[in-house]
Amino acid sequence: MIIRRLKEDVIGTDREVHAENGNWISRRFVLDDDKAGFSFHETIIKAGTETHIWYKHHIEAVYCVAGDGEIVDLNTGEIHKISDGTLYLLDQHDEHLLRGGKEDMRLICAFTPPVTGREQHDEDGAYAPHPNQALYDKARLG
Repeated sequence: MIIRRLKEDVIGTDREVHAENGNWISRRFVLDDDKAGFSFHETIIKAGTETHIWYKHHIEAVYCVAGDGEIVDLNTGEIHKISDGTLYLLDQHDEHLLRGGKEDMRLICAFTPPVTGREQHDEDGAYAPHPNQALYDKARLG
């Protein structure tokens, strides 16, 4: 069993990753080396920011527990409001813009394949593929 507490075990450690541009903070509770098959994060999206994201190699489920913002589907142009109680699932490697609203958004996120913990978005808004990416893709696609 693994127990991690936000203030004692995550904040201020290498499990807390800050965007280079200051748009977000990712607090990573469960990582690849925990061998759970997914990673689990708390992400803070700063108010008034916009971040381009395109997880080409990962599936992400995101649940908003505080704040507000919106997600823009760059394939369709659709804009979806996000607030406390909203979940979105990037199940098609959806390229999108994530915009912070009037107040910081607090998001709870799960990734598969899991991240290692030090990833930053590349020029396309993606994280690098997992070292065993083919196994995760095969399990997902059958």
